[in-house]
Amino acid sequence: MNKFRRLMSVLPLLAISLAAAGGRPAYAGQSPQNASQTSTAGSPLIDKVRAATARFKDINVATSEGWVQATPCVSGPDTGAMGVHFVMPSRINNFVLQADKPQALIYEPLPGGEFRLVGVEFIVLAGVWQGQPTGATSTPALEGDLLNYIGAPNRYGLPAFYEMHVWAWEDNPKGSFADWNTHVTCEKQAAN
Repeated sequence: MNKFRRLMSVLPLLAISLAAAGGRPAYAGQSPQNASQTSTAGSPLIDKVRAATARFKDINVATSEGWVQATPCVSGPDTGAMGVHFVMPSRINNFVLQADKPQALIYEPLPGGEFRLVGVEFIVLAGVWQGQPTGATSTPALEGDLLNYIGAPNRYGLPAFYEMHVWAWEDNPKGSFADWNTHVTCEKQAAN
């Protein structure tokens, strides 16, 4: 069984176990954001993402609404990281590409098992996109910004997909839509 199928088969189990625990994971809530982290200006997309995800600064709110952890902390190939991805399973297999409906919330692990919301990721499976009326001849775009194509096989074990990160809650010297963020680290991820 490939990693994607395994991930998709585990996601419902994670959601059930979280629901059975009253939606409260074993780690603490979101730490307060630094005022300088909200200084990114000039992008209506970032503003929309912030408005839609502000309540998820508290990771307990996210998990109570059905977000489930899909990855450990993902570190960059040479510098920076993405963080820990929490996905909304219903948005992965269906075509949803709206600024207020990301497929993944991205958290940076902190000491003591806490998490800090740093951004989101929009994910469209290539097979799902190709089934859309314009999908066979175009690249998906969100608010005028093209998503990146990631072919298969890939380091995530997923079928080919399109993705775009939006660093709405953490400044990124590489750019607000770059994959890797040098201000995010996996160094504080709790050992399993």
